Amino acid sequence: QVQLVEHGGGLVQAGGSLRLSCTASGSIFSINAMGWYRQALGKERELVATISRRGTIDYAESVKGRFTISRDNPKNTLYLQMNTLKPEDTAMYYCAACRDYCSLGVYRWGQGTQVTVSS
Repeated sequence: QVQLVEHGGGLVQAGGSLRLSCTASGSIFSINAMGWYRQALGKERELVATISRRGTIDYAESVKGRFTISRDNPKNTLYLQMNTLKPEDTAMYYCAACRDYCSLGVYRWGQGTQVTVSS
């Protein structure tokens, strides 16, 4: 079993920054890729960014150039640096652990952390 705990959400004005973190524990040897997804009210959950154990990164077009995903493997921690935030970035953000690439399926979800961007 893998447990994921997210931190770092909150309320920020448009143009501001936030950094999310997600710490994994448990059977972390089973994790290859990790990622961030988000779900806004009334919308489906969508990919934000993923990163493989070797560092292959994929971003949603809507966050390219503004968000940066990174991971610290020795600390089993995933980060998402979010800059130039927009009101449309408002959503619940979920950390995800994947046994292979996340496009093939998410193995474990975190509990989510709310990000609210005011205009």
